[in-house]
Amino acid sequence: MKYLIIYAHPNQDSLNSYFKQSIYEFIQSTGHEVEIRDLYQLNFNPVLSLEDMHGQRKGEVAADVKIEQNFINWADCLIVIHPIWWTGLPAIMKGYIDRVFSYGFAYRYDNGVQKGLLKEKQVIIINTQGKSQSEYQEIEMDKALTLTSDKGIYLYSGLEIKRHFYFDKADRTTEETVVKWINQVETIFYQKK
Repeated sequence: MKYLIIYAHPNQDSLNSYFKQSIYEFIQSTGHEVEIRDLYQLNFNPVLSLEDMHGQRKGEVAADVKIEQNFINWADCLIVIHPIWWTGLPAIMKGYIDRVFSYGFAYRYDNGVQKGLLKEKQVIIINTQGKSQSEYQEIEMDKALTLTSDKGIYLYSGLEIKRHFYFDKADRTTEETVVKWINQVETIFYQKK
């Protein structure tokens, strides 16, 4: 299989960066192909412009967007890694979705009916968050994240969600817990489709 890691965190010493590197090395060790798109290292422009919007309707995208779409076309499975900030995606990741998951590439409308265009692909989402799972459940933020992220982006685009990991209290975790989390992520690669 071909895996594409789409990663967003500015700190190369972060837990998210550790996930990115560990998963990259693990996939390589299994003999599969893997690429990383580190949005901060790429200095990806997250701002959806009026020119972008006009181009999308005509099936035309900017050169930087086309590069990212080519990587997505290449991949069988996307692995999206980012923290939850202000109950959502970091701005650079949201901008990546806005620009790269464009009309005519990730979705379209046929006779007014929305159709996801990435149906042959899977996605694994890995998020870290500061709050505990119980705190998010208490205020139903877990449901909101599922609605806006899983349903509003990935399922909408036709992707099959293989697994969505939420690793809580990530800003005060232990090394033992991180090893447990990595092991949980690695088991997903042994599961059949």
